[in-house]
Amino acid sequence: MQAAITQNMQPFMSPAEIEAAQASMGVDRTLIEDQTYFLIEASTVSGATTLVGCGGWGKRKTLYGGDHTDGRDDSLSDPANDLARIRAMYTHPDWVRQGIGTLLLELGEVAAKAAGFSRIALGSTIPGEPLYLARGYVEIDRETLPTANGAGSVIITMVKAL
Repeated sequence: MQAAITQNMQPFMSPAEIEAAQASMGVDRTLIEDQTYFLIEASTVSGATTLVGCGGWGKRKTLYGGDHTDGRDDSLSDPANDLARIRAMYTHPDWVRQGIGTLLLELGEVAAKAAGFSRIALGSTIPGEPLYLARGYVEIDRETLPTANGAGSVIITMVKAL
């Protein structure tokens, strides 16, 4: 996650903006406990495996953030009335633009639909926005959250019908 955050954001954001974004990014253990988080591994030439991506979907109301993020709502969403969430998407810097993000989105969307959800939402960073737009997500809100370093952290709320 840290390599994805620090390296993949560089073409889109300043060092201060990346630092600000880190305040709301990281591991969310509810995704692991709910078994809605996916790890994508690839085999190396030597036969070992390496983690190339991770991400999942949430059936809780929290839109983004890690265990440490303020303002979380870990109550369960109602598939009849609420949206599922795409959450915590990270691709290893050596594997960007190789379909890892698309695969993670597809896995999350299929699982959320199977759980009865008809719509899904996510909180995107600026670097993630092009992928989500290409995959049919539509922006409904954009906000800049205040951060300790003053750079602000942009969160783009996007939705998609399943």
